[in-house]
Parts: sequence; C-alpha cells; structure tokens
Amino acid sequence: MSFTLFSRYAFFAACVLLALVTLPLLPGSPGLWPLTLIGGLLSLLGIADLLQKQHAVRRNYPVLGNIRYLIEYIRPEIRQYLLETDDDCLPFSRAQRTLVYARARNRSAEKAFGTLQDVYQSGFEFITHSMSPAPLRDPATFRVTVGGPQCEKPYSASLFNISAMSFGSLSANAVRSLNLGARLGGFAHDTGEGSISPYHREHGGDLIWEIGSGYFGCRSEDGRFDPERFAAQARHDQVKMIEVKLSQGAKPGHGGILPKDKITAEIAATRGVRMDRDCVSPARHNAFSTPRELLDFLVRLRELSGGKPVGFKFCVGHPWEFMGIVKAMLETGTLPDFIVVDGKEGGTGAAPLEFADHMGVPLRDGLRFVHNTLVGAGLRDSIRLGASGKIISAFDIASVLAIGADWANSARGFMFALGCIQSQSCHTNRCPTGVATQDPLRQLALVVPDKAERVRNFHHNTLAALAEMVAAAGLEHPARLEPRHLLRRMSASEIRQYAQLHAFLKPGELLGDSIGSEFYARMWRMARPDSFEPAPF
Repeated sequence: MSFTLFSRYAFFAACVLLALVTLPLLPGSPGLWPLTLIGGLLSLLGIADLLQKQHAVRRNYPVLGNIRYLIEYIRPEIRQYLLETDDDCLPFSRAQRTLVYARARNRSAEKAFGTLQDVYQSGFEFITHSMSPAPLRDPATFRVTVGGPQCEKPYSASLFNISAMSFGSLSANAVRSLNLGARLGGFAHDTGEGSISPYHREHGGDLIWEIGSGYFGCRSEDGRFDPERFAAQARHDQVKMIEVKLSQGAKPGHGGILPKDKITAEIAATRGVRMDRDCVSPARHNAFSTPRELLDFLVRLRELSGGKPVGFKFCVGHPWEFMGIVKAMLETGTLPDFIVVDGKEGGTGAAPLEFADHMGVPLRDGLRFVHNTLVGAGLRDSIRLGASGKIISAFDIASVLAIGADWANSARGFMFALGCIQSQSCHTNRCPTGVATQDPLRQLALVVPDKAERVRNFHHNTLAALAEMVAAAGLEHPARLEPRHLLRRMSASEIRQYAQLHAFLKPGELLGDSIGSEFYARMWRMARPDSFEPAPF
C-alpha cells in the first residue's frame, strides 16, 4: 500500500521539493531559476490536479496523469504521420491522399517499383484491359446531358463533380476556391443544403442547388417551403440543376442542429434563419409525405425554376420505399431528371457513430439496386444516375460507372485538393487548414487563387487518368463501361465479374408476370405509390 502511494505521488513530491530547494538558492545562484520555474509550475499543476473533480486519473496521479490526456490529444497525428501504413483506410489511406495531393499540384502521380496492393487477397478489384486499346479521348469530352423529356433546360454535366458541402460547414474561402476551380475546369459545384451563399456566386461556377428538409434559402418563417424565395434563386443563370436531399450517406434518416451560438450573420442571411434560435434540419420533409407527393413537389420545383433539371439525392434504406417512388413514376408519368445515390461510406462533417457505422446502404449496393429497379421498370433511359461516396481516383469513378452510374461526385477528394489533412476536426471549428471552419484567422491561410487551381488540376488529372484506363480497356468512352469490365477476387482460386456476382434485371422485367430475382419480386410487391409504408402480403 505504501509503495503504491509513493508511486502515485512521487513525481508531484519531487516537483514540490525541486521548487522549495532551489528557491532559497536563487540569490547566490541565479542560473537555477529555470529549475525553480519548472518545479513551481509543475507543483501548481499538481495542486490543481488534486483539487479538480472531473478526472480521476489526474487526482490519483497529479502531474503525471496529464501525460495521458496529452497523448490522447495528439494520438490522431501520431498515428497518421508515424504509425499508419500507406493503405490503412482511416477513412482515407495515405496512398489515396498522396494521389490527390499530387494531382492537385499538377505533379506526377506515377508510382515506381510496382503495386503495394496484395492482388491475391480476397476483395481485390480491378478492370480488365484489351489487347486492342482504343484511341485516347480528350477528358474534356467526358460529359453527360442531364434533363429528361419533361425538362426544358437540360445541363451538360461533367462525369466528375463536387459533391454537396454547405457554407457553414466549409469556410468562405473554401467555397470560393471550390467554385472558382469548378468554373475554371468546367464542372459543377453542389451547394449542400446550406443554400447559396455570396461566396458561391462570387466566381460564377456552375451550381447544383441542394434543397434539404430545412429548405434553407427558400423557407418561410415557420420553416416551410417558400415558392417565391425559391424561384428568385433557382432562376439565376448560375444554378444549373435542383437537387432535393431526402437523406445523406453519413447519417441517413437523421436530422441536424446548428446551435445558435455558431450561427453567424452570414450563415443566417444565406439560410434564411434567425440568429437567436438553433437552426434545425428536420429528419423528414414537410412539403411531401408520400411517393406521389414527392413527384408533385419535383414538378413544382421544375416549373418554378424555369424548366431546369430537377432530381433527388438519397442513401438507400428500405428497398420498397424507392420502389414505391418508381411505381408512382409509372402511375403518374412524372419523372425526375436525375437521381444521386449517396453511399453510407460518405460524409464530410460529423455524425453519430452508430449512424456513420451501422445505418444506410453502401454506395455500390445502393447504386446497383437503384439502377436495376429503373431498368426493370423501363425508366432507366429517361433518368440519369449520379453516385457519391468515398470517390477519389479514376478507378473509383470507373467502378461506379460500370455498375450503372452516369457520373460521379466527390466531396472529400476536393477537400484534399484544397489542402485538407484529414485531421477529423471538421465539427470543432478548429480545422488546421482553414477548410472546415468559420474562424476568420484560420481560413485566411487558405489562398483562393492557389487552391482553386489545385481543384481544377485534381479534376482534370483524374479524368485524364480515367481516359487512359478506358482506352486501355478498349473502350472509346467511359459510358461504355459495364459490369463485365469490373472484376473481384473472391478467394485465392476464384475471380468473378460483377456481372456474375449480382443479379441484373432485364428492361421492363418488373412490369411482367415473371421476375427472376426473388428479392426484387418481393420488394416490388411491398412497394406502394401512395405511401412509404410497405404493403402487406
């Protein structure tokens, strides 16, 4: 017992003794003052540790106990810079981040001495090449026209765009840089649900305006959709598409609150909210509550915007709910111009751990389901599909295109292009690079012209790499990628094409009497166009 007591307080006692012994010696030996100062400060720290009541470790181990909290505080940096390997995905590997940094700086991303991937490990994926490669295409031609038969102003979108990130989550300089980079590179910048800020408009880059459940930028005083405020912004030439956010991959089915003490005058003006109360994003929309009402809302937005492409973004949840929307499309003849599938692996901000880890469907599974359902309903050719969720490289883009997407979005990839170092402090307002903060001093470190050029470089060089991959596969355009081009190692002795791994419906199959997949047949029977609730059977 006595030895335990000694080990707990020995260092604290030594600090006190050092201060007491050296203090009276200072007049004759002034060189001792550093020791006295250190001993005195550590003694005061030890006294504070004994008096505080929040941390048991500090009370039991005064002075020394603080080392635990110091190490815990710097643990992410120690792991990231000293311990993690090149392929530790937490959530992005060093190899992935290095790839983005190199392409953003317009430097070579080539690698010497072969791959570090274990190509014989289960789960390894690759694209097969052709013995007769196709001519290399200009990546600037990799575009897709978004706008169905009911759209008056279709938009020619790049195959690679900036995914939804709001002003308020991102700094003003980050938004400026992204939008200027989008303008320079000829691709689109999704506003996120925080609405269109002055910084989105400053450089004139193409915008996809995301409308969330809070209707920020187009809401009434009581938080409902305001058609006049919507029309005033949606008809602006810079806004190219309107995207209704039903859910997001990071926390599907979960609302959000921006505390009033974090609401600046700029955020309040941009979102159309008051500064004296919390800014709430409800978990569900109040403008519609059934699949039919959702489609009616999309029609209304298209009319109010002057005929621009209108669609919705969601993370796949209950399969029958999306199928209910598809049934409502068939019943009413009303179609969205596009759908963006967000994977649960996405997320630029903060989310409850349980939601980030265990809610929602991953991107590839959700994308395949949405693509399959639209094909089976005979609607795929009329609706474009976007995909977002941990997309960084040309291979990531090629993978989702092969599964069924028409284009890909990236959020964190473009954050890396801005200089994000994955400190995972986005929600603390202490982002060390000025990307995800409202601290005016921190964001001054982010120089807009330089970062905008990096955003453009990352986009261009990634699509250039995609052009090389597609040509090597013997294809003339990324749109020709199919599930048969994407392969996965199942075991040490088996490799299978995605076309072999999963069921792919035939055009119109859901409309016939015989549906080959038991899962799709059962979900289709459960789907209702008049409700998100499943039909009993």
